[in-house]
Amino acid sequence: MKLDMSLPSPLEYFASLVQDDDDFALFEAALSLAQDEYPDLDLQASLGEVDQLLARVRRRLADDASALQRVRVLNQFFFTDLGFAGNVNNYYDPDNSFVPVMLRTRRGIPISLAVLWMELAQGLNLDAQGVSFPGHFMVKVSLPMGQAVIDPMSGRSLSREELSELLEPYRRRSGLVDEFEAPLGLYLQSATPRDIVARMLRNLKEIYRSQQNWQRLLAVQERLVVLLPESWSEYRDRGLAHAELGHHREALADLELYLEHADKVVDVDQVVDQVKAIRTQTGL
Repeated sequence: MKLDMSLPSPLEYFASLVQDDDDFALFEAALSLAQDEYPDLDLQASLGEVDQLLARVRRRLADDASALQRVRVLNQFFFTDLGFAGNVNNYYDPDNSFVPVMLRTRRGIPISLAVLWMELAQGLNLDAQGVSFPGHFMVKVSLPMGQAVIDPMSGRSLSREELSELLEPYRRRSGLVDEFEAPLGLYLQSATPRDIVARMLRNLKEIYRSQQNWQRLLAVQERLVVLLPESWSEYRDRGLAHAELGHHREALADLELYLEHADKVVDVDQVVDQVKAIRTQTGL
């Protein structure tokens, strides 16, 4: 019997990491997003680097260190000693979303910083989870005195008043005020690993769409379809990227799949017109 010794493609590798919610490899999946931009990237080297960071911070802690002590030591190590911070001068650089690059530059955006911080925190036996807070990804940590919500750009713990203040512009834009106002706790629920990776990909999606970088956008859409196989709008957006690149058959397949499955959506007429235009232009 002939054995297949070929290596999986980056997309196949990603699919293997995200196929099962019960065994979802969040940190490794987040690392792998950089492979589309940097195909020669050595992910095992990045994993080894994080293991070394974890070993370094563990040496600073006594075996009986409390959860609060572990958080404080991790924050000192991560934000002060290593110098991780938000890339406020070039916030929309795609590299901010690529964890292997961030390990070198020490600059990222909230969600990429959070993914790395949580990986280290969980290695210190802290109960740390991501929070898809509107406009600014957060981390929450369970402590004996309650739950701390931490800004991954700085390591600072935020009070309920500060969180409510950050939330106010979103509530007003969404009309969620007065009798429609949802409680703060609703916005502090734990994000699933799948949700976290989807948010990372959608950040890249918006950057590439604004740049009209259709080839890179297509690579992001391929991952989103793998990650969210029943999110039909991602098939639509993959189809639109294919159309921009002149991949007419692939565009038609995705757009028609969207029309078949999407229900009560406002853009049906526009997508139908797009399909008609492709068929008229190509004779397909």
